[in-house]
Amino acid sequence: MSERISDAEHAVMEVLWEEAPLAAADVADRVDPARGWSARTVKTLLSRLLSKGAIVHEEDGRRYLYRPTIAREEFLERESEKLLDRMFGGRVTPLVAHLAERNRLSPEDIAEIEALLKELKS
Repeated sequence: MSERISDAEHAVMEVLWEEAPLAAADVADRVDPARGWSARTVKTLLSRLLSKGAIVHEEDGRRYLYRPTIAREEFLERESEKLLDRMFGGRVTPLVAHLAERNRLSPEDIAEIEALLKELKS
């Protein structure tokens, strides 16, 4: 899977990462209701994900059951690397600095980063 997954497609993937395999109607039932998507919209997104190789389907009687072809963790790793490469030259420090400069790091975030750094140093 090399094609980019849109934000809408990502919402469908999150449902499938949570529980799979699922039929299209089940996916539609589990997508955040605030999106206001019809079952037809979800089927369109499933079709796009199928063509991108992000999911596969299997026949189950008169319906298809969908499941991801990539683990959420693997997807997160690839997307994180793409973001770092594209926006920060592959470096983490400029990303953290950017977040800090814009007050996007809470005291809890800073404490977690400090603990992580301490752990990495030992």
